[in-house]
Amino acid sequence: MKTLTLTKNKNRFFQGVDFLSYGLEIFGFIGWELLLTYVIEFNIYNCSDFTNYTALQTIIHWTLTCAVWIFGIWYVVREAAAKSDVDLYKNFKENSLLKGAKEMSVLQWVLLITGTVLCLISTWIDWNGSKVVTEFLHRGVLFPFQYFYYLVEVAMVLLIIVFGQYAFEKWFKNDKIPYGGILVALTWGLGHWLTKGSLGMGIYTAIGGFVFGGAYLLTNRNIKLSYLFLCIMFIL
Repeated sequence: MKTLTLTKNKNRFFQGVDFLSYGLEIFGFIGWELLLTYVIEFNIYNCSDFTNYTALQTIIHWTLTCAVWIFGIWYVVREAAAKSDVDLYKNFKENSLLKGAKEMSVLQWVLLITGTVLCLISTWIDWNGSKVVTEFLHRGVLFPFQYFYYLVEVAMVLLIIVFGQYAFEKWFKNDKIPYGGILVALTWGLGHWLTKGSLGMGIYTAIGGFVFGGAYLLTNRNIKLSYLFLCIMFIL
């Protein structure tokens, strides 16, 4: 009996490790942008400051970044489906926005909307107005490329949340804590601290990641609904 219990715990532990590895793989793909900026593009353009890129260089940068990220999404989700019972493509196809909305309780909606509003207020204060309007007025031809980049980035963040959630739930058997948000805070948030050179930016991003993790749980893990709200929180 003791041997069986140890085997089950071992299996659960390694299953959690697998899911954590999927989340870290996604984070690794996010890190491709650093390699692109500070190694490849630096040697080509002799410029390490992204803000000094020409419009064409910026478009190429975002296009290459998104191409690798989309490949990463396809690869990791496919890997997870093949090696576990978690098929996110199936989840995406079978669970509609309307169905997900109907399954949420009033309390879930109140908490989700409150979190969304707080994120929007924070963004408004940070940008001294509407982020979308400001970028639309200043980005010009870059605007659609910028927002496509955001859409793919949100998908990457959501996958870290999803796989992080599965990993820690396997280990601790508690589905009420936004473990995925914690993992995003420790990866995506830390990444922003290092790349932006600002602890404040890192903390701000980490808090945002934790809120995103809560949103995933509040939508009952509906991928489409989670993605919609994360886009609203992050992009708008």
